[in-house]
Amino acid sequence: MATSNEVINLRFNQDHSCFTCAMESGVRIYNVEPLVEKLHLDKDEVGSVGQVEMLYRTNLLAIVGGGTTPKFADNTVLIWDDLKKKFILEFTFPWPVLGVRLHMQRIVVILLTRIYVYSFPENPTKLFGFDTRENPSGLCEVSWSCDSPVLVFPGRVCGSLQLVDLSVTTEDSSASPVTINAHQNEIACMAVNQQGTLVATASKKGTLIRVFEISLKNQTSKPVVELRRGADPATLYCINFSADSSFLAASSDKGTVHVFALRDTTLNRRSKFSKMGKVGLLGPYVESQWGLASFTVPAECACICAFGTASSVTAICVDGTFHKYVFTPEGNCNRESYDVYLDMCDDDECGH
Repeated sequence: MATSNEVINLRFNQDHSCFTCAMESGVRIYNVEPLVEKLHLDKDEVGSVGQVEMLYRTNLLAIVGGGTTPKFADNTVLIWDDLKKKFILEFTFPWPVLGVRLHMQRIVVILLTRIYVYSFPENPTKLFGFDTRENPSGLCEVSWSCDSPVLVFPGRVCGSLQLVDLSVTTEDSSASPVTINAHQNEIACMAVNQQGTLVATASKKGTLIRVFEISLKNQTSKPVVELRRGADPATLYCINFSADSSFLAASSDKGTVHVFALRDTTLNRRSKFSKMGKVGLLGPYVESQWGLASFTVPAECACICAFGTASSVTAICVDGTFHKYVFTPEGNCNRESYDVYLDMCDDDECGH
Protein backbone atom coordinates (compact mmCIF):
# COMPACT_ATOMS: atom_id res chain seq x y z
CA MET A 1 0.00 0.00 0.00
CA ALA A 2 1.24 3.45 -0.84
CA THR A 3 2.15 5.81 1.94
CA SER A 4 -0.41 8.57 2.31
CA ASN A 5 -0.79 11.02 5.18
CA GLU A 6 1.70 8.97 7.22
CA VAL A 7 -0.27 5.70 6.94
CA ILE A 8 1.94 2.97 5.44
CA ASN A 9 -0.25 -0.09 5.86
CA LEU A 10 -3.72 -1.02 7.13
CA ARG A 11 -4.98 -4.41 8.35
CA PHE A 12 -8.16 -5.68 9.97
CA ASN A 13 -7.87 -8.09 12.88
CA GLN A 14 -9.29 -11.58 12.40
CA ASP A 15 -12.96 -10.84 13.15
CA HIS A 16 -12.82 -7.37 11.52
CA SER A 17 -13.77 -5.67 14.81
CA CYS A 18 -10.53 -3.64 14.88
CA PHE A 19 -7.99 -2.31 12.40
CA THR A 20 -4.30 -1.53 12.71
CA CYS A 21 -2.40 1.39 11.21
CA ALA A 22 1.31 1.02 10.53
CA MET A 23 2.54 4.61 10.28
CA GLU A 24 5.52 6.88 9.84
CA SER A 25 4.66 8.08 13.35
CA GLY A 26 4.31 4.63 14.97
CA VAL A 27 1.27 2.41 15.54
CA ARG A 28 -2.41 3.11 16.03
CA ILE A 29 -5.21 0.63 16.58
CA TYR A 30 -8.91 1.42 16.32
CA ASN A 31 -12.14 -0.31 17.28
CA VAL A 32 -14.56 -0.33 14.31
CA GLU A 33 -18.01 -0.25 15.97
CA PRO A 34 -17.97 2.27 17.54
CA LEU A 35 -14.96 3.93 15.92
CA VAL A 36 -12.59 4.57 18.85
CA GLU A 37 -8.81 4.62 19.12
CA LYS A 38 -7.67 1.71 21.30
CA LEU A 39 -3.87 1.93 21.19
CA HIS A 40 -1.27 4.52 20.29
CA LEU A 41 2.45 3.65 20.18
CA ASP A 42 4.63 6.64 19.40
CA LYS A 43 7.60 6.91 17.10
CA ASP A 44 9.98 7.17 20.04
CA GLU A 45 8.78 3.75 21.25
CA VAL A 46 8.62 1.83 17.96
CA GLY A 47 9.99 4.09 15.20
CA SER A 48 8.25 4.21 11.83
CA VAL A 49 6.42 0.94 11.21
CA GLY A 50 5.75 -0.99 8.00
CA GLN A 51 3.35 -3.65 9.29
CA VAL A 52 1.19 -4.35 12.31
CA GLU A 53 -0.88 -7.48 12.91
CA MET A 54 -3.25 -7.98 15.86
CA LEU A 55 -3.96 -11.33 17.51
CA TYR A 56 -7.77 -11.13 17.63
CA ARG A 57 -8.60 -8.63 20.40
CA THR A 58 -5.76 -9.69 22.70
CA ASN A 59 -2.81 -7.75 24.08
CA LEU A 60 -0.40 -9.23 21.49
CA LEU A 61 0.73 -7.45 18.31
CA ALA A 62 3.26 -8.34 15.62
CA ILE A 63 5.26 -5.32 14.46
CA VAL A 64 7.72 -4.98 11.55
CA GLY A 65 9.81 -1.84 11.05
CA GLY A 66 9.42 0.18 7.87
CA GLY A 67 8.97 3.69 6.55
CA THR A 68 11.62 6.39 6.59
CA THR A 69 12.80 6.30 10.24
CA PRO A 70 12.50 2.69 11.45
CA LYS A 71 13.76 1.74 14.89
CA PHE A 72 13.81 -1.95 13.98
CA ALA A 73 15.09 -3.84 10.93
CA ASP A 74 12.66 -4.90 8.22
CA ASN A 75 13.83 -8.52 8.53
CA THR A 76 12.64 -8.81 12.13
CA VAL A 77 9.18 -9.53 13.56
CA LEU A 78 8.71 -8.19 17.09
CA ILE A 79 5.83 -9.25 19.35
CA TRP A 80 4.51 -6.44 21.55
CA ASP A 81 2.61 -7.30 24.74
CA ASP A 82 0.42 -4.31 25.55
CA LEU A 83 -0.25 -5.51 29.09
CA LYS A 84 3.47 -5.58 29.87
CA LYS A 85 4.09 -2.56 27.61
CA LYS A 86 7.14 -4.18 26.09
CA PHE A 87 8.39 -6.52 23.36
CA ILE A 88 8.39 -10.16 24.47
CA LEU A 89 9.48 -12.09 21.35
CA GLU A 90 11.67 -11.51 18.32
CA PHE A 91 11.98 -13.45 15.05
CA THR A 92 14.79 -12.53 12.66
CA PHE A 93 15.18 -13.69 9.04
CA PRO A 94 17.83 -13.40 6.32
CA TRP A 95 15.51 -11.28 4.11
CA PRO A 96 12.88 -8.56 4.60
CA VAL A 97 9.56 -9.63 6.10
CA LEU A 98 6.72 -8.83 3.70
CA GLY A 99 3.82 -10.03 5.81
CA VAL A 100 2.84 -11.52 9.18
CA ARG A 101 -0.33 -13.44 10.10
CA LEU A 102 -1.26 -14.44 13.64
CA HIS A 103 -3.43 -17.27 14.89
CA MET A 104 -4.02 -18.40 18.47
CA GLN A 105 -1.44 -21.17 18.05
CA ARG A 106 0.56 -20.12 15.00
CA ILE A 107 2.56 -17.22 13.60
CA VAL A 108 3.07 -17.12 9.83
CA VAL A 109 5.90 -15.01 8.36
CA ILE A 110 5.95 -14.19 4.65
CA LEU A 111 9.22 -13.52 2.80
CA LEU A 112 9.69 -12.89 -0.94
CA THR A 113 9.85 -16.55 -1.97
CA ARG A 114 9.23 -18.44 1.27
CA ILE A 115 6.68 -18.72 4.07
CA TYR A 116 7.54 -19.93 7.58
CA VAL A 117 5.12 -21.25 10.21
CA TYR A 118 5.95 -21.28 13.94
CA SER A 119 4.12 -22.44 17.03
CA PHE A 120 2.95 -19.42 19.02
CA PRO A 121 3.08 -17.75 21.49
CA GLU A 122 4.54 -20.15 24.08
CA ASN A 123 8.07 -21.39 23.26
CA PRO A 124 7.91 -20.57 19.54
CA THR A 125 9.24 -23.39 17.38
CA LYS A 126 9.57 -23.48 13.61
CA LEU A 127 7.10 -26.09 12.34
CA PHE A 128 7.62 -25.86 8.59
CA GLY A 129 8.36 -23.67 5.58
CA PHE A 130 7.00 -23.45 2.05
CA ASP A 131 8.58 -22.18 -1.15
CA THR A 132 6.46 -19.76 -3.19
CA ARG A 133 6.93 -17.88 -6.42
CA GLU A 134 7.98 -14.26 -5.93
CA ASN A 135 5.43 -12.69 -3.61
CA PRO A 136 6.43 -9.01 -3.25
CA SER A 137 3.05 -8.02 -1.76
CA GLY A 138 3.34 -10.62 1.01
CA LEU A 139 0.05 -12.25 0.02
CA CYS A 140 -1.12 -14.82 2.56
CA GLU A 141 -4.30 -15.35 4.60
CA VAL A 142 -5.42 -17.64 7.42
CA SER A 143 -8.95 -18.74 8.31
CA TRP A 144 -9.33 -18.14 12.01
CA SER A 145 -12.52 -19.50 13.53
CA CYS A 146 -12.16 -23.21 12.81
CA ASP A 147 -10.25 -25.89 14.70
CA SER A 148 -8.20 -26.66 11.60
CA PRO A 149 -7.11 -23.25 10.31
CA VAL A 150 -6.39 -23.02 6.58
CA LEU A 151 -3.30 -21.19 5.30
CA VAL A 152 -3.65 -19.75 1.77
CA PHE A 153 -0.76 -18.32 -0.26
CA PRO A 154 0.49 -18.07 -3.87
CA GLY A 155 1.72 -21.37 -5.31
CA ARG A 156 4.85 -21.84 -7.40
CA VAL A 157 2.96 -21.63 -10.70
CA CYS A 158 1.70 -18.26 -11.97
CA GLY A 159 -1.93 -17.72 -10.93
CA SER A 160 -2.03 -20.68 -8.55
CA LEU A 161 -2.90 -20.92 -4.85
CA GLN A 162 -1.67 -23.34 -2.22
CA LEU A 163 -3.77 -24.32 0.78
CA VAL A 164 -2.32 -25.95 3.89
CA ASP A 165 -3.88 -27.26 7.11
CA LEU A 166 -2.21 -25.19 9.85
CA SER A 167 -3.25 -27.54 12.64
CA VAL A 168 -0.57 -30.05 11.63
CA THR A 169 2.74 -29.85 13.43
CA THR A 170 5.25 -31.43 11.07
CA GLU A 171 6.36 -30.80 7.54
CA ASP A 172 5.69 -34.42 6.58
CA SER A 173 2.01 -34.31 7.52
CA SER A 174 1.48 -31.17 5.43
CA ALA A 175 3.34 -32.45 2.39
CA SER A 176 0.28 -32.58 0.12
CA PRO A 177 -1.24 -29.11 0.10
CA VAL A 178 -4.25 -28.50 -2.14
CA THR A 179 -3.37 -26.45 -5.22
CA ILE A 180 -5.87 -24.30 -7.12
CA ASN A 181 -5.09 -22.94 -10.58
CA ALA A 182 -7.15 -19.78 -10.16
CA HIS A 183 -5.92 -17.37 -12.85
CA GLN A 184 -3.70 -17.08 -15.90
CA ASN A 185 -2.12 -13.89 -14.54
CA GLU A 186 -0.30 -13.34 -11.25
CA ILE A 187 -2.53 -13.30 -8.18
CA ALA A 188 -2.90 -9.81 -6.71
CA CYS A 189 -5.43 -10.29 -3.91
CA MET A 190 -6.92 -13.17 -1.93
CA ALA A 191 -9.22 -13.98 0.97
CA VAL A 192 -10.35 -17.03 2.94
CA ASN A 193 -13.58 -17.17 4.92
CA GLN A 194 -13.63 -17.66 8.69
CA GLN A 195 -14.70 -21.28 8.39
CA GLY A 196 -11.90 -22.21 5.99
CA THR A 197 -14.36 -23.51 3.37
CA LEU A 198 -14.15 -20.77 0.71
CA VAL A 199 -11.32 -18.81 -0.90
CA ALA A 200 -11.58 -15.82 -3.23
CA THR A 201 -8.88 -14.60 -5.60
CA ALA A 202 -8.24 -11.81 -8.07
CA SER A 203 -5.38 -11.49 -10.54
CA LYS A 204 -3.33 -8.43 -11.43
CA LYS A 205 -5.82 -7.76 -14.22
CA GLY A 206 -8.38 -7.12 -11.50
CA THR A 207 -11.55 -7.60 -13.55
CA LEU A 208 -12.71 -10.93 -12.09
CA ILE A 209 -12.93 -12.40 -8.59
CA ARG A 210 -13.14 -16.18 -8.48
CA VAL A 211 -14.57 -18.04 -5.49
CA PHE A 212 -13.69 -21.68 -4.77
CA GLU A 213 -15.10 -24.16 -2.28
CA ILE A 214 -12.31 -26.04 -0.53
CA SER A 215 -11.93 -29.11 1.69
CA LEU A 216 -8.45 -29.91 2.94
CA LYS A 217 -9.78 -33.03 4.64
CA ASN A 218 -10.86 -34.39 1.25
CA GLN A 219 -8.03 -32.67 -0.66
CA THR A 220 -10.56 -31.07 -3.02
CA SER A 221 -11.48 -27.69 -4.46
CA LYS A 222 -14.14 -26.59 -6.93
CA PRO A 223 -15.14 -23.26 -8.48
CA VAL A 224 -18.33 -21.79 -7.04
CA VAL A 225 -18.91 -18.47 -8.77
CA GLU A 226 -17.13 -15.89 -10.92
CA LEU A 227 -17.74 -12.27 -9.94
CA ARG A 228 -17.03 -9.29 -12.16
CA ARG A 229 -15.59 -6.19 -10.53
CA GLY A 230 -15.60 -4.29 -13.81
CA ALA A 231 -14.55 -4.35 -17.45
CA ASP A 232 -11.40 -2.23 -17.11
CA PRO A 233 -8.22 -3.53 -15.44
CA ALA A 234 -7.78 -2.43 -11.81
CA THR A 235 -5.58 -3.03 -8.80
CA LEU A 236 -7.53 -4.76 -6.06
CA TYR A 237 -6.54 -3.72 -2.56
CA CYS A 238 -8.74 -6.00 -0.50
CA ILE A 239 -11.26 -8.86 -0.65
CA ASN A 240 -13.24 -10.00 2.40
CA PHE A 241 -16.07 -12.41 3.16
CA SER A 242 -18.90 -11.58 5.55
CA ALA A 243 -18.88 -13.55 8.82
CA ASP A 244 -21.49 -16.04 7.53
CA SER A 245 -20.01 -16.10 3.98
CA SER A 246 -23.26 -14.79 2.47
CA PHE A 247 -21.52 -11.79 0.90
CA LEU A 248 -18.14 -10.68 -0.38
CA ALA A 249 -16.70 -7.15 -0.59
CA ALA A 250 -13.82 -5.89 -2.72
CA SER A 251 -12.00 -2.55 -3.01
CA SER A 252 -9.81 -1.31 -5.86
CA ASP A 253 -7.92 1.70 -7.17
CA LYS A 254 -11.03 2.71 -9.12
CA GLY A 255 -12.35 4.18 -5.87
CA THR A 256 -15.30 1.78 -5.71
CA VAL A 257 -16.12 -0.82 -3.08
CA HIS A 258 -18.26 -3.61 -4.56
CA VAL A 259 -20.57 -5.95 -2.64
CA PHE A 260 -21.47 -9.37 -4.10
CA ALA A 261 -23.98 -11.96 -2.92
CA LEU A 262 -22.58 -15.47 -2.50
CA ARG A 263 -25.35 -17.46 -0.80
CA ASP A 264 -28.19 -16.09 -2.97
CA THR A 265 -26.43 -15.23 -6.21
CA THR A 266 -29.73 -14.24 -7.85
CA LEU A 267 -29.28 -10.93 -6.01
CA ASN A 268 -26.25 -10.11 -8.15
CA ARG A 269 -26.73 -8.13 -11.33
CA ARG A 270 -26.34 -9.99 -14.59
CA SER A 271 -25.03 -8.60 -17.86
CA LYS A 272 -27.76 -7.18 -20.07
CA PHE A 273 -26.41 -9.53 -22.74
CA SER A 274 -26.87 -12.66 -20.63
CA LYS A 275 -30.05 -13.71 -22.40
CA MET A 276 -28.19 -13.74 -25.72
CA GLY A 277 -25.76 -16.47 -24.67
CA LYS A 278 -22.09 -16.16 -25.55
CA VAL A 279 -21.74 -13.73 -28.43
CA GLY A 280 -18.31 -13.03 -29.86
CA LEU A 281 -16.28 -10.67 -27.67
CA LEU A 282 -19.06 -10.50 -25.10
CA GLY A 283 -18.47 -14.11 -24.04
CA PRO A 284 -16.68 -13.56 -20.74
CA TYR A 285 -19.01 -10.73 -19.72
CA VAL A 286 -22.11 -12.85 -20.15
CA GLU A 287 -21.35 -15.60 -17.65
CA SER A 288 -19.87 -13.65 -14.74
CA GLN A 289 -22.01 -11.87 -12.17
CA TRP A 290 -21.81 -8.17 -11.42
CA GLY A 291 -22.04 -6.65 -7.93
CA LEU A 292 -25.23 -6.39 -5.93
CA ALA A 293 -24.27 -2.93 -4.60
CA SER A 294 -21.37 -0.49 -4.51
CA PHE A 295 -20.18 2.78 -3.02
CA THR A 296 -17.28 5.12 -3.70
CA VAL A 297 -14.27 6.22 -1.65
CA PRO A 298 -11.43 8.60 -2.65
CA ALA A 299 -10.20 7.36 -6.04
CA GLU A 300 -6.78 5.69 -6.21
CA CYS A 301 -6.53 5.88 -2.42
CA ALA A 302 -5.66 2.44 -1.07
CA CYS A 303 -8.29 1.11 1.32
CA ILE A 304 -9.33 -2.07 3.09
CA CYS A 305 -12.96 -3.16 3.38
CA ALA A 306 -14.91 -5.55 5.61
CA PHE A 307 -18.43 -6.34 6.74
CA GLY A 308 -19.83 -5.06 10.02
CA THR A 309 -23.14 -5.61 11.75
CA ALA A 310 -26.57 -5.31 10.11
CA SER A 311 -25.60 -5.46 6.42
CA SER A 312 -22.94 -2.79 6.77
CA VAL A 313 -19.59 -2.50 5.02
CA THR A 314 -16.72 -0.35 6.26
CA ALA A 315 -13.88 0.98 4.13
CA ILE A 316 -10.76 2.37 5.81
CA CYS A 317 -8.44 4.40 3.59
CA VAL A 318 -4.78 5.37 3.92
CA ASP A 319 -5.79 9.04 3.63
CA GLY A 320 -7.24 8.71 7.14
CA THR A 321 -10.91 8.46 6.17
CA PHE A 322 -13.45 5.94 7.50
CA HIS A 323 -16.57 5.11 5.47
CA LYS A 324 -19.52 2.98 6.58
CA TYR A 325 -22.37 2.03 4.25
CA VAL A 326 -25.46 -0.14 4.67
CA PHE A 327 -26.69 -2.17 1.69
CA THR A 328 -30.03 -3.84 0.97
CA PRO A 329 -30.90 -7.02 -1.00
CA GLU A 330 -32.36 -4.71 -3.64
CA GLY A 331 -28.93 -3.19 -4.24
CA ASN A 332 -29.37 0.14 -2.46
CA CYS A 333 -26.31 1.43 -0.63
CA ASN A 334 -26.58 4.31 1.86
CA ARG A 335 -23.87 6.04 3.85
CA GLU A 336 -24.28 5.58 7.59
CA SER A 337 -21.12 7.30 8.81
CA TYR A 338 -18.01 9.12 7.72
CA ASP A 339 -15.05 10.01 9.94
CA VAL A 340 -11.39 10.98 9.76
CA TYR A 341 -9.93 8.37 12.11
CA LEU A 342 -6.50 10.03 12.27
CA ASP A 343 -8.13 13.12 13.81
CA MET A 344 -9.90 11.20 16.55
CA CYS A 345 -7.13 11.55 19.09
CA ASP A 346 -4.20 13.91 19.03
CA ASP A 347 -1.06 13.69 21.14
CA ASP A 348 -2.36 16.02 23.85
CA GLU A 349 -5.60 14.08 24.29
CA CYS A 350 -4.17 10.58 24.34
CA GLY A 351 -2.36 10.95 27.61
CA HIS A 352 0.77 9.03 26.70
